[in-house]
Amino acid sequence: MADPTPVIDDLRAESDRLDRLVAESAPERWALPTPAPRWTVAHQIAHLAWTDRSALTAVTDADAFKALVEKALAAPASFVDDGADEGAALPPAELLDRWRKGRAALDRALREAPPGARFPWYGPPMSVASMATARLMETWAHGLDIADALGVELPPTGRLRHIARLGVRTRDFAYGVHGLTPPGEEFRVELTAPDGSLWAYGPEDAAQRVTGPALDFCLLVTQRAHRADLSLTATGPDADRWLDIAQAFAGPPGSGRAPKGDAA
Repeated sequence: MADPTPVIDDLRAESDRLDRLVAESAPERWALPTPAPRWTVAHQIAHLAWTDRSALTAVTDADAFKALVEKALAAPASFVDDGADEGAALPPAELLDRWRKGRAALDRALREAPPGARFPWYGPPMSVASMATARLMETWAHGLDIADALGVELPPTGRLRHIARLGVRTRDFAYGVHGLTPPGEEFRVELTAPDGSLWAYGPEDAAQRVTGPALDFCLLVTQRAHRADLSLTATGPDADRWLDIAQAFAGPPGSGRAPKGDAA
């Protein structure tokens, strides 16, 4: 059984980087719009705080989490926005404090979870490592939206390896949420890491392949960029189809981002 400590450590590091970015921003800049429709910087942090609380509930109280799922099912089109709206209405300092306390509590709960534990989620149940990876993915992706709004750049790091691996592992999930039957064979995925090394997944002799920068692959599976703006190459019709529907996050199919050349 793999030790989940490295990904929990990387989740903390990614959260701390984003924390520094927003903590140094004047309160009025929390109202800046981000690439997500209708969401400000405050909405993005509120969403992370809300999801961290949901994850903490899933890890510590399965019955209470079941109630959260029922609430989500009762309002599938609005429950995520409702959570973000509620947090975004708080003063920035109070919202930042809520996010810090929530993610610290989640960090402790993940580190103290028994080996082999699995937790309920809005998608399939998750192990400790999977839960930490999902939180890292969201923190990085929403951090990109915030950085865009603030006019800064978040350099890619080796922490992307967790997101890349999650993107590969969720291939069949992406097909499923689009009502498609996943291919029977594995794909080969070869990604160039930020330090120039190679991250490879799947059999070397696979007929269908995806290659390109790890950053671009992570942008694709988190739907932070349109495929047309990324340097990813697919070999084989099924691999090509996957790059159109890839999604590493739970929930219904995301709408994704329009190509940079589109007026929208």
